[in-house]
Amino acid sequence: MTSPLRELLAIDQRQALEFFVVRLQDISEPTVDRDELIYNASVLAHYAQVSTYPGTDGPTPANLSAVFDHFVADTTLRRDPAMMEIAGAQCLLMAGFFEQQMRARHNIRWYAQLGAGFFSRAAAYEPSPYRARLFDALARGFEPWRQRHARLSRELREQPFLLPPPVPPPSP
Repeated sequence: MTSPLRELLAIDQRQALEFFVVRLQDISEPTVDRDELIYNASVLAHYAQVSTYPGTDGPTPANLSAVFDHFVADTTLRRDPAMMEIAGAQCLLMAGFFEQQMRARHNIRWYAQLGAGFFSRAAAYEPSPYRARLFDALARGFEPWRQRHARLSRELREQPFLLPPPVPPPSP
């Protein structure tokens, strides 16, 4: 296997996080909060490496209906900050990064409000003051972050290749 292909197939969590940090920095204003940027990059990196198959721990939702079914229909999770964080992150991912795919079936604005509410609940019940402040900031800035995710998704789709094409071996 060639080196670039081996690197592509063997991406670890750190490399995935670095990939999304750099790309989010490229499309964000210089004044964007660094902790929020890293958190958003970690959401994208995490879900880039997690299957939609339910056998895994915390699967990637297939669509916004799955988020609704799991976090809105089940009211027992509303006081659990970890579950509200996951719900907010999944709304951000699906309504942001996958906005184009979700728009035909789902009201993106409504899910953005729902996602902001999830982060707000996570902040209210989070015992760590640092994480509570971060979740509160994510709730207040949900829409700009959702738009950044959507923009990043569009820009990545417009890039035909992230790896350089292979160079043919020299003729003998």
